Amino acid sequence: MSNYPNRYSQHFRQPSASTSASGSPALVARINEKKQELENLMALRDLSAGLAKQMEELEGKLATLTDGTEAVAAVLSNWHNVLRAIAMASSKIPQPKEEAEEDNPFAPKPKQEKQEEHDGLRRDENGVLMPQTLVRIPVLPQK
Repeated sequence: MSNYPNRYSQHFRQPSASTSASGSPALVARINEKKQELENLMALRDLSAGLAKQMEELEGKLATLTDGTEAVAAVLSNWHNVLRAIAMASSKIPQPKEEAEEDNPFAPKPKQEKQEEHDGLRRDENGVLMPQTLVRIPVLPQK
């Protein structure tokens, strides 16, 4: 470098032993102030990095929540179909034909009628006809 002073030469100059040993109080105070400012900036940087990490985690959780909300919306939009299927299945339950059965729908059926399967419906342990079983058929590929 040249021997001519420029505006940067002051910043690169090493302090002499006499000035650093005695040190002006204003310069020492300014150095301490700058050290404190540096510590505060480093703490701010660390806190900002932590905040950024928490925001990324929150973004992931919100994405999961959005996906879950869409699934719930799909279920609720099809709920009327589920209720209609239940109503159709329950309306197909045959009504008892005998007087005794009208008084007590849980009365056991005579043996000959238990063995008959003319309508293809199952019977429970008391001989009461049960509705046909509903089967779930997946329409979307399983993941």
